[in-house]
Amino acid sequence: MNVTKDTIREALIPVQSPARGVGLAQAEDLLWVTWCDGFASIKVRAESCRDRAEMEVLAGAAHRAIRQRVEAAGTSLVSLIVEFVRADGVAVHTARLGSTPAAEVKTATPASQPASAAQTPAGGDGHRPISGLAGKAPAAQTKSQPLPGVSRILAVGAGKGGVGKSTAALNIAVGLAREGHAVGLLDGDIYGPSMPTMLGLSGLDAVAREGMLEPFYTHGIKTMTMGKLVSPEQPLIWRGPMAHGAFKQLTEQTNWGTLDYLIIDLPPGTGDISLTMAQTLRLTGAVVVCTPQRVAQDDAVRAARMFQQLGVEVLGVIENMSYFVGDDGKVYDIFGRGGAEQMAQRLGLPYLGAIPITMSLRTNSDNGDPTANFTGKDPAGVRLRESLEEIVRALRGQVSLAEMRQGSSGPSLTIS
Repeated sequence: MNVTKDTIREALIPVQSPARGVGLAQAEDLLWVTWCDGFASIKVRAESCRDRAEMEVLAGAAHRAIRQRVEAAGTSLVSLIVEFVRADGVAVHTARLGSTPAAEVKTATPASQPASAAQTPAGGDGHRPISGLAGKAPAAQTKSQPLPGVSRILAVGAGKGGVGKSTAALNIAVGLAREGHAVGLLDGDIYGPSMPTMLGLSGLDAVAREGMLEPFYTHGIKTMTMGKLVSPEQPLIWRGPMAHGAFKQLTEQTNWGTLDYLIIDLPPGTGDISLTMAQTLRLTGAVVVCTPQRVAQDDAVRAARMFQQLGVEVLGVIENMSYFVGDDGKVYDIFGRGGAEQMAQRLGLPYLGAIPITMSLRTNSDNGDPTANFTGKDPAGVRLRESLEEIVRALRGQVSLAEMRQGSSGPSLTIS
């Protein structure tokens, strides 16, 4: 029997809200449910409990009910995240429960050591593997044999840093997950990983099972980032071969399971990581992120040309920081709105949409709560949500067209 979000909802029917004395579903306190490959996540109204102690009790009851239900269906519950949110969408407490092992992945060793030590390879490519994973090299991946279980791989890149590439990648991933897709997000920026902050991973430790990293599961998506494999303030100084090895380790030694989409947040520029990605993975396509200014467009053009030269289809262009929306809904074109759209037209590329600047977008990113970008109720929040949902819809359409061109999907006719 397949476990679905409805299975999880059914399991929670008998779980009662401590403050209200009735079931979560009956009190309409169960706001959101996701399920993917043994990882479950639910959102509950904070008002269902009087204090944090009751929240922990409720989370424990939910964990027991869900575990019993999925085990009866012949599968297992790896972990459960229970988020308690206020009426304005702000999370006040998060409970994480599950049978995760105590084995902790130790920190990686970037090239901040003397050259002689950094060049001592463990696998012949100049990369020193993450402790705890050595000797567990995965089977070689080929362009015709992508990551097992991953249906589509989308790269998100930009020709320069500071244009909000990680913001776009993260919100695309969360937006797809909110539509019901199984989504993974790989933080491929091994030089300056930002996902630990943007996803609120600070209190979590990376773990490995049988030589494979277990992805973190939060906000409905699976994710892995180099930022959780090194100490927070450790400089990440990678030589070319080590960058190659680190990226392959994140992709091929992470237990992604079955995914509809794997989103890869690339580092800035057109260097080693992009080449490694194109050589080792069969990508469905790439998204280029750009701000409206001409100076950003120049570098975005180079990024688009790089993908094309590597044989990766460019699915479209996103204009980030397109305009500012005040809390009162008034719009200000700070950086000259529309520049990225004009660039896309000039290059003959699809334009996927614009992401505005809002106060809540900045706050949600700093607080590690990207889901709140899709639940805003004020004029600026509604504008942000509509913009992100429009981009996700447009991207899905371009993915479908790309799959048809690449022959991986499309209508078929059987004559008997």
